[in-house]
This record gives sequence, C-alpha cells and structure tokens, in this order.
Amino acid sequence: MPRLATKIEAILYLKAQPLTIAKIAEYAGCDRAEVKEGLIELMADYARRESALEIVETPDGYCLQLREAYQELVQALIPVDLGRGALRTLAAIALKGSISQTDLVELRGSGAYQHVQELVSLGFVRKRRQSDGRSYWLQVTDKFYQYFQVEKLPQPSDP
Repeated sequence: MPRLATKIEAILYLKAQPLTIAKIAEYAGCDRAEVKEGLIELMADYARRESALEIVETPDGYCLQLREAYQELVQALIPVDLGRGALRTLAAIALKGSISQTDLVELRGSGAYQHVQELVSLGFVRKRRQSDGRSYWLQVTDKFYQYFQVEKLPQPSDP
C-alpha cells in the first residue's frame, strides 16, 4: 500500500489543478487531518530533493507545479503558437473575467467560435453552459495564468 503522501502526489499530478484539502481527502479516501499531514510530508520531500517541482498552496487549494526557476523552459520547450486573432480573443476573455460566448462573438466576430475551440483545446479557456442552456460562459484557466506568468488581472469592477 503506497504512503499517503505518495498518493496525494499522484492525485495532484493527475488532476493538474489546485485542490482543496476536502477534495484531496475525498479522492484519497481519508480524513482532512491525514491529508494535512501527508501534504506537510510531501512538501518536505520536495524541499529536501531540490526538485524542479513543488507543492504550493494557492487561494484555490494545493497544487503540484513547476518551480518558478524553470518557467523559462515552458516557453522554450512548449511554445504555444497562437495567431493574432486567437490572442486577441484570449485577451478579451481574460480582461472581461467571465464573458458569454454570445457577447464574445458580438465583440470579436464569428471567428471567435474557432478561437474559443482552439483556446479550450489548449487549456487556456474553460467553457461551461449557461443555466438557460443557450450559450456558454467563458473564463481563462489556471494554465493561462501560469503560462503567461500573470498573477491576477484587474476585473471591470476593480478600481
């Protein structure tokens, strides 16, 4: 039977997004206190090994990510080739914070449908159906923030 810390590492790797302690506990089949101990053990393991990866706590939970010192390798080894139109569509989504696909198409034109499809497949945009089922809400993902090394964008309501 694997150590709990190793199981948590596998969960964080497979989910590839921040997870709350409650979610990790659900996936690992244990209680929150055990998850906290496992996370501490795992974080200590990574610190001792001087690994290129690290476990960090974000506002959305814990995640396994590449250390800041290695971010330049992401651009060098996995460059994203986005056209000007797709980049502008991505910028519009990012600056709006959350925008309906209908509003985005009004803003950017019908080419936005193809841009959204490309951006979703690359993992930069999340698409979820609106409650009325007629359109989708679009938002940038954590991958967008990590790839473009952006902390937080000002939202329209921010001063």
